[in-house]
Amino acid sequence: MPKMKTHSGAKKRFKVTASGRVKHKQAHKSHLLTHERTKRKRRLRGSKVVNQAQEKQVKSLLPYQQ
Repeated sequence: MPKMKTHSGAKKRFKVTASGRVKHKQAHKSHLLTHERTKRKRRLRGSKVVNQAQEKQVKSLLPYQQ
């Protein structure tokens, strides 16, 4: 059986934590931020955990990260 390939886009965007949850960077924080209020930019800092509904789908794109 050949090796499964990891999805290249997913490996750049997601990390699996030690407990098995999937982390991702918050969206809407890359450019054109001068018109956004400071409170919104502050809330978008850091990383979030993927919703449990999508977690199985993301993990299937990362077969060797579990």
